[in-house]
Amino acid sequence: MLTKLRKAIYRVRGHYPGTLGGERFRLDPYHSKFWRKAGSGSWEPETFAVLDKHLSADRDYLDIGAWIGPTVLYAARRARHVWCFEPDPVAFRHLAWNIELNGLHNVSAFAAALSTQVGIARMASLGGEAGDSMTSLLADGAHGHDVLTLGWDQFAGAVDLSGVALVKMDIEGAEFAVLPALLDWLRQHRPVLYLSTHAPFLPEGDRANAMAGLAEALSFYGSITDETGHPASLTDPDAATRFRSFVCSG
Repeated sequence: MLTKLRKAIYRVRGHYPGTLGGERFRLDPYHSKFWRKAGSGSWEPETFAVLDKHLSADRDYLDIGAWIGPTVLYAARRARHVWCFEPDPVAFRHLAWNIELNGLHNVSAFAAALSTQVGIARMASLGGEAGDSMTSLLADGAHGHDVLTLGWDQFAGAVDLSGVALVKMDIEGAEFAVLPALLDWLRQHRPVLYLSTHAPFLPEGDRANAMAGLAEALSFYGSITDETGHPASLTDPDAATRFRSFVCSG
């Protein structure tokens, strides 16, 4: 009963007063349980550490798979400009709301999925509920949505991305198809790439080869570590069986 009362108060107030990485934010009241977890420091502290290390006020940030915006909000106070993509329409509504609640004018948010070409794709949540952070191009169930896809070449040709210092990609298994479209640009500009991989979402027989393909494609980076800074490889044995994140730099 007390939890329900708190939620009702937040919704009447119009926001949840929370923190991200120790900083105060006004956050949408419909995800108060998640915001409490994030505020306690138990949600991906290593992600905030990566943002702290690689963002600065004179460089930009690209967030591919922004969900409701925890990384976008935090990065917007550290980067010159934030470009972000979130195709799930439920998640995007809350992302846009959170950006507005905090008066962030240096964020460009797009309700589209970065892909290899402009088009329409069917997406659904691998967890079964729209907006739950697990929406993926790998899922196209009846509970999904048709979403706009934007080709990387079209996007990169329309905006100035030369100042991007950090790219975060967390797109629930679609990285195996989408990342190759960015390779020429990544090789030319060498931003730090913070890549979350989702091999367990692939058929079991395809996982090791898919991770090996990513490793070869990103071999031009001089350093690959895990999110804590320890040396790592995309072909580590557990990379095909676990959800791993890698920081590519140099």
